[in-house]
Amino acid sequence: MAGAVRTRCLVRRELVAAARPQDPLSDADAAFPGRARSGRGHDEHRARPARVVAPAPPVTSSSTGTAALVEVAHERWDPLLERIGCGDAYLLRGYVESACLLEPGRPLLLHLSEEGGEVVFALILREIEGESGRRDAITPYGYGGPVGAGPEPPIEHFYELYESWCRSAGVVSTFIRFHPLFANQRQAPAGIHVERLADTIAWPLEQDLDLFAGLHPKHRNKVRKAKAAGLEVAVSEAPASLSEFAALYEETMSRLDADDFYFFPADYWQALAEGLRERIVLVEARFDDELAAAALCFATPPWLHYHVSGTSERGREAAAANLVLFEAARWGQDRRLEQFHLGGGAGGREDSLFHFKQRFFPDGRREASVGKLVHDAETYCTLAGLPELRLEGYFPAYRSPD
Repeated sequence: MAGAVRTRCLVRRELVAAARPQDPLSDADAAFPGRARSGRGHDEHRARPARVVAPAPPVTSSSTGTAALVEVAHERWDPLLERIGCGDAYLLRGYVESACLLEPGRPLLLHLSEEGGEVVFALILREIEGESGRRDAITPYGYGGPVGAGPEPPIEHFYELYESWCRSAGVVSTFIRFHPLFANQRQAPAGIHVERLADTIAWPLEQDLDLFAGLHPKHRNKVRKAKAAGLEVAVSEAPASLSEFAALYEETMSRLDADDFYFFPADYWQALAEGLRERIVLVEARFDDELAAAALCFATPPWLHYHVSGTSERGREAAAANLVLFEAARWGQDRRLEQFHLGGGAGGREDSLFHFKQRFFPDGRREASVGKLVHDAETYCTLAGLPELRLEGYFPAYRSPD
């Protein structure tokens, strides 16, 4: 974990909601997104009624003094995030660049600095096919959105300047996947259209916490089963290659008949390995030399993120997925990380994948939301074939696969 920094970003630490009743979980593949459950990369763009604020009216930038929204040079991207204590994996340049291979576009980091604090926003700027000079913005696959640092980060002013920046850059719309650990959806000013998704799960890793005792009884039995099956677990920091993991992951997605989005191209894994290598933690369970399960995680103190995983048929039967995530949590606890963020259900739903994750720490719910912004309503409606602006449903509507 070279270059680790202690996060100083503005983080909301409200108590998480109490656990809700769980559905039966008999499917051994609940740890993974199947076709019926798939959609994190696409279906989260669809509306799920929750806290929804009316779309923002046109905003004119009112820059105070010399404050300005800056596009950060690539060589300054990660050093800036580390300087202000916002070096989370999903904001880092290497991660955003790799995500551009899943949702093609140009990686950008926007930055606003004022006396009371700073705001950064990592995004992908995508050209709109057939519309010269028109584009839209999206946060990378995972989590993000504008993040503030300092005692009084200028969040509201950032959104005002961002609106002006989008209008001048021909940006028609922005889709934000807010970050559950930063809880930055709660800092979005009035006028931003925010929609609640199903929660994600964050597993606390305090030194005095008995991780095994805190598991749901069914998960404790699964971990015992995996150990009794003779699985051996190894943790690799900054692995030299992800090729074996990628093969297992693709085998898993094929077995589950997963949505096409989840079949990541080979250059994605290469870009991830090169761009985030020092942050990658690979947890593998083996029967001798046979890889049975593996979890790809990102370690950016104080948090550990579970990104994706894979398991063989034999590993599935032995509950290897439960064991690798449990051992990943132990690894994080040993290194005094504060939270292991497991994420949520496929497509932002409270499905069997969500409940699989919740059973590692039943009280670990964290609020998850997306944000929808339209900067050019006339163009948006024309592209989407809408008589008037509507934000419910897939967003942006002109990119709907339906």
